[in-house]
Amino acid sequence: MEVFPNEQACVEHLARLRWPNGPVCPECGTIGRAYRITNRFKCAYCRSFFSVRKDTIFEESRLPLRKWFVAIFLFMSNRKGVSSHQLAREIGVKQQTAWFMLSRLRHVADNMAVEILRGVVEVDEAYVGGRNKNRHANKKYPNWVDGFQVVVGAVERDGSVVTERVPNRDRAVLQGFINKRVHRGSRVYTDDLPSYRKMKGYTHRKVNHSVGEYVDGDCHTNSIESFWALVKRAHKGIYHLWSHEHFDLYLREFELRWNVRFLPEGDRIDVFLRHVNGTRLSYEDLTNGRRPVLRGRRTGIPQTSKRASKGQTRRGPGTRQSGSVRQFPDRNPEHPTGRAAADP
Repeated sequence: MEVFPNEQACVEHLARLRWPNGPVCPECGTIGRAYRITNRFKCAYCRSFFSVRKDTIFEESRLPLRKWFVAIFLFMSNRKGVSSHQLAREIGVKQQTAWFMLSRLRHVADNMAVEILRGVVEVDEAYVGGRNKNRHANKKYPNWVDGFQVVVGAVERDGSVVTERVPNRDRAVLQGFINKRVHRGSRVYTDDLPSYRKMKGYTHRKVNHSVGEYVDGDCHTNSIESFWALVKRAHKGIYHLWSHEHFDLYLREFELRWNVRFLPEGDRIDVFLRHVNGTRLSYEDLTNGRRPVLRGRRTGIPQTSKRASKGQTRRGPGTRQSGSVRQFPDRNPEHPTGRAAADP
C-alpha cells in the first residue's frame, strides 16, 4: 500500500477515476462547478454538499478508504478468493464487517458481468457442492446429486467467461443457456454430453471424453475446465460453503477475476473502482435477499482488449427527453434526472 500511504491519497485517486472532468454533483449533475471543503465538496449551482463516496459502495461506510482499497486488492488478486475470516485478520475488522464488505464487492462484480460471447466458445457444465460422504449421517442426501448445484459455463477462447446456475443438464436448459449467452454463428466446442446434440445456429464440435479423447485439433474444453477447477478448489478450500441465496454472487466473483486476468495488478483495481458507482447495498437488503439499488446499467469488461468499459446511466420512468431539458454547456441531458452527467 505504498501507493496509498494515507486516506487523502485514496480520496484523490478515487476522485480522479470517478470524475475525470471534475467533480459531478449527485443532486443536480453540474460538472466541475464544485469547490472543496476538507474532504467534501460543495456544488456552486445547487449548494449541496457531497463526498467522493456518494452513490458508491463506500457510501455510509465508517471504514477508511484505505481499508477498502486493501480489501479490493485482496479480492482481485487471490485467484481462489479470500474468506471473510482472512480479510478480517488482514485489515483489522470483525468477521461480520468483512463479510459485508465482500458482499458489496461481489455486487459490483455482478454489475460488471459480461453478457454475450462470440468467436470460439467452450461450453461445459459442473457440479459444485460438498460430497455426500463428508456429511453427518443425519444430513446425507439419498442421491449424491441433491447436495450439489448444477452450473453451466461458457468461455471465449482467450477471453471472458459467463456462468449460470441451472436446475439440471437437460437439452432445453443447456442449449437455452447457449442461445442466450453465445452470439449466433459462433463456433461452440463441448464434450460428448447428449444434451449438446442437434445444436442450431452454431458450428458445433465436440471431444469424446468417454473414450479418453480430450483434444481434437483446436477443439477442446480445457479453458472452461480450468475455470471450474478454480471454482471447485475455492469452494472446498477457502469458503467451504456457499449459501443458496448468495451462490450466484460467488460465481460473479470468479467471473470477474477470470475476465481481468491479463491486466496488471494496478489496472485491475482501477477497473474495479471505475464501476463502484451507482450500487448502494444495505446490510438489511443483503441479509433479506433483496437486490441493491442500482443506478447504472450492467457493463462488462472486454478482457482481451484490456480496457475498462465506461459506466453508463439508464433512463428511469418519467425522464424528460433531451429536447425538453434546459441546455447547459457543462451538463449532460442523458442522466436519469434529465440534467446530470453520466458516470465516468
